[in-house]
Amino acid sequence: MPIRAQALLDPRKSPVQARSTASVEAILDATIQVLLAVGIERLTTTRVALRAGVSVGTLYQYFPNKSALLQAVLTRHLSAVANAIQQVCEEQRDGSLETMVTALINGFFAVKMKDVKTSVALYSVSSSVDGARILKRTNLQSNQAIAAMLTSATHPPPDPELAASILQGALAGVSRRLLESPTPEKQLIPIRREMIRMATAYLTALAQS
Repeated sequence: MPIRAQALLDPRKSPVQARSTASVEAILDATIQVLLAVGIERLTTTRVALRAGVSVGTLYQYFPNKSALLQAVLTRHLSAVANAIQQVCEEQRDGSLETMVTALINGFFAVKMKDVKTSVALYSVSSSVDGARILKRTNLQSNQAIAAMLTSATHPPPDPELAASILQGALAGVSRRLLESPTPEKQLIPIRREMIRMATAYLTALAQS
């Protein structure tokens, strides 16, 4: 994306005080609420400001337009997923591959599907706010965390970084299928179970090769 175009999406300034941080969080929460209530076409900065209980002027101090709002909520969501993965990976170091992958997949879906409607809504708007750029950055954080965890396993795979990349790709594909399905809540449990089974078999085979 051209630098000038990206500048239109970036926040104008970052909150530095507790009150400012609370205002930004309220604005982002309101953005999600308005998105779920009226959809992306009818979402406006005025509607969001009203829902957040702030003036439009206050909103514009941080977000120059509607696209910047949507990019910010998507960034917050994907960062939460990456942070959850990193925490799980740190907690599971020095264990068995089966324990690691089970915790990883459970942790991923716990945060990714915590609010299914929000996840579906953000997935649907991702392409319109350069979601691929945000995802690339958060995926790098997750890949490093997963690779470090796998390296510490009692029987690590021969190429932990490649294995981490494969696991991430599988998680992304499965979560995309869930978010595109008409009933993601009903499919979550069986898909998560099969994902654990598949990933465990994959890592076990690598460790034995």
